[in-house]
Amino acid sequence: MTESRQQEIFFEIHDGLPREGPGSNPATRRVLEMLPRRPQAPLILDVGCGPGMQTLELAKRSGGRIVALDNHPPFLRDAARRAAAAGLSGRIHPVRGTMAALGFADGAFDLVWSEGAIYILGFEAGLRQWRRYLKQDGFLVVSEITWLKSDVPEDLRRFWDAAYPAMKTAHGNLRVIAECGYRCVGLYVLPEDAWWRDYYRPLERRLRGLLRKYQGDPEAVALLRTEQEEIDLYRKHSDCYGYVFYAMQPE
Repeated sequence: MTESRQQEIFFEIHDGLPREGPGSNPATRRVLEMLPRRPQAPLILDVGCGPGMQTLELAKRSGGRIVALDNHPPFLRDAARRAAAAGLSGRIHPVRGTMAALGFADGAFDLVWSEGAIYILGFEAGLRQWRRYLKQDGFLVVSEITWLKSDVPEDLRRFWDAAYPAMKTAHGNLRVIAECGYRCVGLYVLPEDAWWRDYYRPLERRLRGLLRKYQGDPEAVALLRTEQEEIDLYRKHSDCYGYVFYAMQPE
């Protein structure tokens, strides 16, 4: 399957979902409240904002302004539509861009936030590259898929070694955080229900419909079944891995 064809099917799977990864408004709110001495009206960069559910929650709870960055225009349109419906258009500014070349001024933001997206750039690379955009007393908050156990079943290890071989334990990520010149001010393991309500359940419904649509296309079906395998593995082994929020501040 060509890369363009794979991308086309990927977005057919994901466009229009409530979220582009595990998460919940209560989790976003809880982690935001963990940050000590944050400004009352911060300027926030939401990297890889997707359709913007957490972007709206950040705007509501922080009292600040949000630059919502993504490279997929339909996600930005969804985010803008949601912001307008919530009366938040004046405080949420969707911007098309890539996380590898953000193009903002150094020290521009009180808070750089990224839920379930830093893996695209790489955990360590993201921490190093995004630090420059923080004000001196700013915060970086990311959620990263993380091993919660060191001894995991073989089927799970095999899947994630292929899908994301860089996945580490929380201890390993905390070591990277320190090596990148940050101090961790808090971490939070995303609860299991935050994987299902706005992400895996809608995704699973979408996959069922697409499997019917593409039943005569073996390449497309293989891609769809890989997405379903991810869901099935989490259903089976949710105690072994999860998304962990890491909140940090430059030393």
